[in-house]
Amino acid sequence: MNQNDKLKQLKDNYNSMDIPKELELNVKKTILTFERKSKAKAFFSNSLKVAAIAAVLFIGTVNINGNIAYALSDIPVIGDIVRVITFNRFEMEENNFSLKLETPSIEGLENKSLENYLNAKYISDNKALYDSFIKDMEEMKKDGFEDAHMGTESGYTIKTDTPQLLSIERYIFNVVGSSSTVLVYDTIDKNNQILITLPSLFKDTSYIESISNNIKSQMLQQMLDDPDIYYWLNDESLGDENFDKINPDQHFYITSNNELVIVFDKYAVAPGYMGNVEFLIPTSVIQNILVSNEYIK
Repeated sequence: MNQNDKLKQLKDNYNSMDIPKELELNVKKTILTFERKSKAKAFFSNSLKVAAIAAVLFIGTVNINGNIAYALSDIPVIGDIVRVITFNRFEMEENNFSLKLETPSIEGLENKSLENYLNAKYISDNKALYDSFIKDMEEMKKDGFEDAHMGTESGYTIKTDTPQLLSIERYIFNVVGSSSTVLVYDTIDKNNQILITLPSLFKDTSYIESISNNIKSQMLQQMLDDPDIYYWLNDESLGDENFDKINPDQHFYITSNNELVIVFDKYAVAPGYMGNVEFLIPTSVIQNILVSNEYIK
Protein backbone atom coordinates (compact mmCIF):
# COMPACT_ATOMS: atom_id res chain seq x y z
CA MET A 1 0.00 0.00 0.00
CA ASN A 2 1.52 3.37 -1.00
CA GLN A 3 1.49 6.54 1.09
CA ASN A 4 -1.53 8.03 -0.70
CA ASP A 5 -3.54 4.86 -0.08
CA LYS A 6 -2.50 4.90 3.57
CA LEU A 7 -3.61 8.52 3.94
CA LYS A 8 -6.93 7.74 2.23
CA GLN A 9 -7.46 4.82 4.61
CA LEU A 10 -6.63 7.09 7.54
CA LYS A 11 -9.27 9.59 6.43
CA ASP A 12 -11.88 6.90 5.71
CA ASN A 13 -11.41 5.36 9.15
CA TYR A 14 -11.50 8.79 10.75
CA ASN A 15 -14.78 9.71 9.06
CA SER A 16 -16.47 6.37 9.79
CA MET A 17 -15.37 5.84 13.38
CA ASP A 18 -17.90 5.05 16.13
CA ILE A 19 -18.26 7.33 19.13
CA PRO A 20 -17.64 5.42 22.38
CA LYS A 21 -20.80 5.32 24.53
CA GLU A 22 -18.92 6.34 27.68
CA LEU A 23 -17.44 9.41 26.02
CA GLU A 24 -20.76 10.43 24.52
CA LEU A 25 -22.39 10.26 27.96
CA ASN A 26 -19.58 12.30 29.51
CA VAL A 27 -19.90 14.96 26.83
CA LYS A 28 -23.67 15.21 27.33
CA LYS A 29 -23.17 15.39 31.09
CA THR A 30 -20.64 18.20 30.67
CA ILE A 31 -23.01 20.21 28.48
CA LEU A 32 -25.90 19.79 30.90
CA THR A 33 -23.72 20.85 33.82
CA PHE A 34 -22.88 24.14 32.09
CA GLU A 35 -26.45 24.78 31.03
CA ARG A 36 -27.60 24.51 34.66
CA LYS A 37 -25.25 27.33 35.57
CA SER A 38 -27.51 30.19 34.50
CA LYS A 39 -24.93 32.81 35.37
CA ALA A 40 -22.40 31.39 32.93
CA LYS A 41 -24.81 29.90 30.39
CA ALA A 42 -24.58 32.63 27.74
CA PHE A 43 -20.80 32.54 27.65
CA PHE A 44 -20.08 28.84 27.90
CA SER A 45 -22.97 26.91 26.37
CA ASN A 46 -22.16 27.22 22.66
CA SER A 47 -18.38 27.07 23.05
CA LEU A 48 -18.59 23.96 25.21
CA LYS A 49 -20.86 22.12 22.76
CA VAL A 50 -18.37 22.80 19.96
CA ALA A 51 -15.45 21.71 22.12
CA ALA A 52 -17.25 18.60 23.33
CA ILE A 53 -18.14 17.48 19.82
CA ALA A 54 -14.55 18.09 18.72
CA ALA A 55 -13.40 16.07 21.72
CA VAL A 56 -15.42 13.07 20.57
CA LEU A 57 -13.99 13.31 17.05
CA PHE A 58 -10.39 13.80 18.12
CA ILE A 59 -10.33 11.00 20.68
CA GLY A 60 -11.55 8.60 18.03
CA THR A 61 -8.53 9.28 15.84
CA VAL A 62 -6.03 7.72 18.21
CA ASN A 63 -6.81 4.15 17.21
CA ILE A 64 -7.11 4.40 13.42
CA ASN A 65 -3.58 3.84 12.16
CA GLY A 66 -0.57 1.77 13.10
CA ASN A 67 1.71 4.81 12.81
CA ILE A 68 -0.20 6.60 15.55
CA ALA A 69 0.93 6.09 19.14
CA TYR A 70 -1.55 6.58 21.97
CA ALA A 71 -0.79 6.56 25.67
CA LEU A 72 -2.71 7.37 28.83
CA SER A 73 -0.55 8.07 31.87
CA ASP A 74 -0.64 9.91 35.16
CA ILE A 75 2.11 12.60 34.92
CA PRO A 76 2.83 14.85 36.67
CA VAL A 77 0.91 14.92 40.00
CA ILE A 78 -0.08 18.37 41.22
CA GLY A 79 -0.67 18.77 44.95
CA ASP A 80 -2.74 16.40 47.05
CA ILE A 81 -6.10 16.95 45.35
CA VAL A 82 -5.86 18.77 42.03
CA ARG A 83 -3.56 17.18 39.46
CA VAL A 84 -2.75 17.34 35.76
CA ILE A 85 -2.36 14.14 33.75
CA THR A 86 -1.50 13.47 30.15
CA PHE A 87 -4.86 12.55 28.64
CA ASN A 88 -3.35 11.27 25.40
CA ARG A 89 -0.31 11.38 23.15
CA PHE A 90 -0.77 11.34 19.41
CA GLU A 91 2.11 10.83 16.98
CA MET A 92 2.23 10.50 13.21
CA GLU A 93 5.29 10.36 10.95
CA GLU A 94 5.23 10.30 7.15
CA ASN A 95 8.37 11.12 5.18
CA ASN A 96 9.29 14.63 6.34
CA PHE A 97 5.88 15.33 7.87
CA SER A 98 5.69 15.03 11.65
CA LEU A 99 2.80 15.55 14.06
CA LYS A 100 3.09 15.16 17.84
CA LEU A 101 0.24 16.18 20.11
CA GLU A 102 0.11 15.88 23.88
CA THR A 103 -3.18 16.75 25.57
CA PRO A 104 -3.36 17.62 29.28
CA SER A 105 -6.32 16.92 31.51
CA ILE A 106 -7.13 18.43 34.90
CA GLU A 107 -8.46 16.21 37.67
CA GLY A 108 -9.65 16.92 41.19
CA LEU A 109 -11.41 20.27 40.89
CA GLU A 110 -14.64 20.43 42.87
CA ASN A 111 -15.95 22.81 40.22
CA LYS A 112 -16.68 20.15 37.60
CA SER A 113 -18.10 22.75 35.22
CA LEU A 114 -14.70 24.48 35.08
CA GLU A 115 -12.79 21.19 34.96
CA ASN A 116 -14.92 19.80 32.13
CA TYR A 117 -14.78 23.06 30.20
CA LEU A 118 -10.98 23.26 30.31
CA ASN A 119 -10.52 19.59 29.44
CA ALA A 120 -12.93 19.84 26.51
CA LYS A 121 -11.05 22.95 25.33
CA TYR A 122 -7.69 21.17 25.48
CA ILE A 123 -9.02 18.29 23.39
CA SER A 124 -10.74 20.64 20.94
CA ASP A 125 -7.59 22.71 20.43
CA ASN A 126 -5.51 19.63 19.61
CA LYS A 127 -8.27 18.32 17.36
CA ALA A 128 -8.05 21.61 15.43
CA LEU A 129 -4.26 21.22 15.16
CA TYR A 130 -4.71 17.71 13.80
CA ASP A 131 -7.26 18.83 11.19
CA SER A 132 -5.09 21.75 10.09
CA PHE A 133 -1.97 19.59 9.82
CA ILE A 134 -3.70 16.89 7.73
CA LYS A 135 -5.18 19.51 5.42
CA ASP A 136 -1.83 21.27 4.90
CA MET A 137 -0.01 17.98 4.37
CA GLU A 138 -2.50 16.89 1.69
CA GLU A 139 -2.19 20.22 -0.11
CA MET A 140 1.61 20.14 -0.06
CA LYS A 141 1.69 16.59 -1.42
CA LYS A 142 -0.88 17.50 -4.07
CA ASP A 143 1.30 20.42 -5.16
CA GLY A 144 4.34 18.18 -5.46
CA PHE A 145 6.08 19.07 -2.21
CA GLU A 146 6.26 15.52 -0.80
CA ASP A 147 9.85 16.12 0.33
CA ALA A 148 9.08 19.37 2.15
CA HIS A 149 9.62 19.54 5.90
CA MET A 150 6.57 20.28 8.01
CA GLY A 151 6.07 19.61 11.69
CA THR A 152 3.67 20.48 14.48
CA GLU A 153 4.12 19.67 18.14
CA SER A 154 1.97 20.56 21.12
CA GLY A 155 2.51 19.90 24.80
CA TYR A 156 2.32 21.44 28.22
CA THR A 157 4.32 22.31 31.34
CA ILE A 158 3.31 23.28 34.85
CA LYS A 159 4.54 26.83 35.49
CA THR A 160 3.18 27.23 39.01
CA ASP A 161 1.91 24.80 41.63
CA THR A 162 1.11 26.18 45.09
CA PRO A 163 -1.63 25.27 47.56
CA GLN A 164 -3.71 28.01 45.95
CA LEU A 165 -2.54 28.46 42.35
CA LEU A 166 -2.08 26.19 39.35
CA SER A 167 -0.69 27.69 36.12
CA ILE A 168 -0.57 25.48 33.04
CA GLU A 169 1.44 26.49 29.98
CA ARG A 170 0.45 24.87 26.69
CA TYR A 171 2.77 25.30 23.73
CA ILE A 172 2.37 24.84 19.99
CA PHE A 173 5.58 24.53 17.98
CA ASN A 174 5.29 24.75 14.19
CA VAL A 175 7.96 24.19 11.54
CA VAL A 176 7.27 25.08 7.91
CA GLY A 177 10.43 26.63 6.50
CA SER A 178 10.95 28.71 9.66
CA SER A 179 9.66 27.90 13.13
CA SER A 180 7.21 29.56 15.50
CA THR A 181 6.01 28.86 19.02
CA VAL A 182 2.68 29.90 20.51
CA LEU A 183 2.11 29.78 24.27
CA VAL A 184 -1.26 29.71 26.03
CA TYR A 185 -1.82 29.83 29.78
CA ASP A 186 -4.55 28.89 32.23
CA THR A 187 -4.22 29.96 35.86
CA ILE A 188 -6.61 28.41 38.35
CA ASP A 189 -7.42 29.39 41.92
CA LYS A 190 -7.68 25.92 43.46
CA ASN A 191 -9.20 27.24 46.70
CA ASN A 192 -12.01 29.24 45.12
CA GLN A 193 -12.28 26.93 42.09
CA ILE A 194 -12.17 29.70 39.47
CA LEU A 195 -10.20 30.54 36.35
CA ILE A 196 -8.19 33.74 36.78
CA THR A 197 -8.11 36.14 33.83
CA LEU A 198 -5.85 39.17 33.44
CA PRO A 199 -8.71 41.74 33.60
CA SER A 200 -10.08 40.06 36.75
CA LEU A 201 -6.94 41.05 38.66
CA PHE A 202 -7.53 44.78 38.25
CA LYS A 203 -10.04 47.43 39.20
CA ASP A 204 -10.30 48.84 35.67
CA THR A 205 -8.59 48.87 32.27
CA SER A 206 -5.80 51.22 33.41
CA TYR A 207 -3.64 48.10 33.90
CA ILE A 208 -3.10 47.99 30.13
CA GLU A 209 -1.22 51.29 30.11
CA SER A 210 0.60 50.71 33.40
CA ILE A 211 1.91 47.29 32.40
CA SER A 212 2.73 48.40 28.85
CA ASN A 213 4.78 51.36 30.06
CA ASN A 214 6.73 49.15 32.43
CA ILE A 215 7.44 46.63 29.67
CA LYS A 216 8.73 49.42 27.42
CA SER A 217 11.07 50.54 30.18
CA GLN A 218 12.33 46.98 30.63
CA MET A 219 12.84 46.62 26.87
CA LEU A 220 14.90 49.79 26.69
CA GLN A 221 17.04 48.81 29.68
CA GLN A 222 17.68 45.32 28.33
CA MET A 223 18.77 46.71 24.95
CA LEU A 224 21.14 49.14 26.69
CA ASP A 225 22.62 46.35 28.80
CA ASP A 226 23.04 43.81 26.00
CA PRO A 227 23.63 44.71 22.32
CA ASP A 228 22.38 41.26 21.27
CA ILE A 229 18.91 41.99 22.65
CA TYR A 230 16.52 43.80 20.36
CA TYR A 231 12.83 44.66 20.60
CA TRP A 232 10.56 46.34 18.11
CA LEU A 233 10.38 49.61 19.98
CA ASN A 234 10.77 53.21 18.80
CA ASP A 235 12.12 52.10 15.41
CA GLU A 236 10.93 54.61 12.80
CA SER A 237 11.40 52.10 9.98
CA LEU A 238 8.90 49.71 11.62
CA GLY A 239 6.06 52.20 12.03
CA ASP A 240 2.96 50.48 13.45
CA GLU A 241 4.90 47.25 14.01
CA ASN A 242 6.58 48.77 17.06
CA PHE A 243 5.28 47.53 20.39
CA ASP A 244 2.64 49.90 21.74
CA LYS A 245 0.60 48.13 24.40
CA ILE A 246 -0.43 44.72 25.61
CA ASN A 247 -3.75 43.15 24.69
CA PRO A 248 -6.45 43.28 27.39
CA ASP A 249 -6.23 39.48 27.57
CA GLN A 250 -2.46 39.24 27.06
CA HIS A 251 -0.86 35.88 27.86
CA PHE A 252 0.25 35.76 31.50
CA TYR A 253 0.91 33.54 34.45
CA ILE A 254 1.43 34.05 38.17
CA THR A 255 4.63 32.75 39.73
CA SER A 256 4.93 30.71 42.91
CA ASN A 257 6.08 33.99 44.53
CA ASN A 258 2.77 35.61 43.53
CA GLU A 259 4.29 37.86 40.87
CA LEU A 260 2.73 38.67 37.51
CA VAL A 261 4.55 37.62 34.34
CA ILE A 262 3.45 38.87 30.90
CA VAL A 263 4.33 36.63 27.93
CA PHE A 264 4.65 37.36 24.20
CA ASP A 265 4.71 34.86 21.35
CA LYS A 266 7.70 34.59 19.07
CA TYR A 267 7.77 37.49 16.54
CA ALA A 268 5.14 39.45 18.51
CA VAL A 269 7.46 42.14 19.90
CA ALA A 270 10.92 41.09 18.72
CA PRO A 271 12.75 39.30 15.91
CA GLY A 272 12.53 35.54 15.74
CA TYR A 273 15.95 34.92 17.31
CA MET A 274 14.59 36.37 20.57
CA GLY A 275 12.04 33.57 20.80
CA ASN A 276 9.11 33.87 23.18
CA VAL A 277 9.81 36.69 25.61
CA GLU A 278 8.36 37.39 29.02
CA PHE A 279 8.46 40.24 31.50
CA LEU A 280 8.06 40.07 35.26
CA ILE A 281 5.98 43.07 36.34
CA PRO A 282 7.01 44.56 39.70
CA THR A 283 4.03 44.52 42.04
CA SER A 284 4.80 48.09 43.06
CA VAL A 285 3.96 49.20 39.50
CA ILE A 286 0.42 47.81 39.65
CA GLN A 287 -0.31 47.79 43.40
CA ASN A 288 -2.78 50.69 43.30
CA ILE A 289 -4.91 49.18 40.54
CA LEU A 290 -5.08 45.60 41.80
CA VAL A 291 -8.46 44.42 43.03
CA SER A 292 -6.63 42.85 45.97
CA ASN A 293 -3.40 41.10 46.88
CA GLU A 294 -5.05 37.70 46.87
CA TYR A 295 -2.94 36.55 43.91
CA ILE A 296 -0.35 39.27 43.23
CA LYS A 297 1.75 40.30 46.25
